[in-house]
Amino acid sequence: MLRALGLGDLLAGIPALRAVRRAFPRHETVLALPEALRDAALATGAVDTVLPASAPGRGVPVLTGWTGGPPALAIDLHGNGPESHAALAALRPGRLLSYARPDPSVPDPPRWRSDEHERERWCRFLRAYGIDADADDVRLPPPSRPSPVPGAVVVHPGADAPARCWPAGRYAEVVRRLAAAGHRVVVTGGPGEQELAAMVASGAGLGPEHVLAGRLPFAELSAVVAGAACLLSGDTGPAHLAVAHGTPSVTLFGPVPPRLWGPPPGPRHAVLWHPGPPGDPHGRTTDPALLRIGTGEVLDAVLERAVRTRPAVRHGEGTPAEAWGRA
Repeated sequence: MLRALGLGDLLAGIPALRAVRRAFPRHETVLALPEALRDAALATGAVDTVLPASAPGRGVPVLTGWTGGPPALAIDLHGNGPESHAALAALRPGRLLSYARPDPSVPDPPRWRSDEHERERWCRFLRAYGIDADADDVRLPPPSRPSPVPGAVVVHPGADAPARCWPAGRYAEVVRRLAAAGHRVVVTGGPGEQELAAMVASGAGLGPEHVLAGRLPFAELSAVVAGAACLLSGDTGPAHLAVAHGTPSVTLFGPVPPRLWGPPPGPRHAVLWHPGPPGDPHGRTTDPALLRIGTGEVLDAVLERAVRTRPAVRHGEGTPAEAWGRA
């Protein structure tokens, strides 16, 4: 299977990956994606082996790392273009499933739809090829390690592109008011986002001990999100991780509407979005729709979910494990 994209793409693809695992229980399942996502891929329980593969941007990698014989089946979960189809076809699989150049033996092959949610897109694709897939099958197993900050509100201000980044000053204002309301808050960030995370924390009057940024291993990030009272972020990987762990979340959308990439409907997850003209999710400046989201509405959404669920651990209330049990 080829899905050499980002963390959010991988997690949105969990239902499709699980469907393939169930349909072919006696096969070894190999997923081609960036090496940095190895642990996340294996955590899905749907992948036996990772084939490291990446290309600049969201390009299609050449699968030169493949050293086995022709696979029995190759599945293009990467996109709808001929490039990803060709990358898998070069392995000479027994059968190749893709949107591009669909299998001629299928009487009603899948057609790409631009107005479809990412999870449903790939489940519908597999169903067209006779593989039963459930778009709601999104959950990950609980992390094997406990959260180092159980019950905290986790704020993740970064994203792969500036277009999906709400201003750091607004995040800082929300963090400051959450801390003033008695919530423990930590700010997370991926590689290259240490400065951004530190800026948000210091702007809120918090010290460096509230910052968990840099090359945070997936297992630790997963534990932090799973144990959070609420996750606040833009449309990026940790938002999908909150869905995978059932953690309450508030996600800020701008260039892409939540009907395409948002969480499942329900009170656990809030999406904030002010409709407008479609934007570029990979743009170099913050999308105008994202800028229309105010700090007050973000704060209210986080407070509603954090209070409803797991209370912050405060001094004198017992160990983190005891507080987690009470919650």
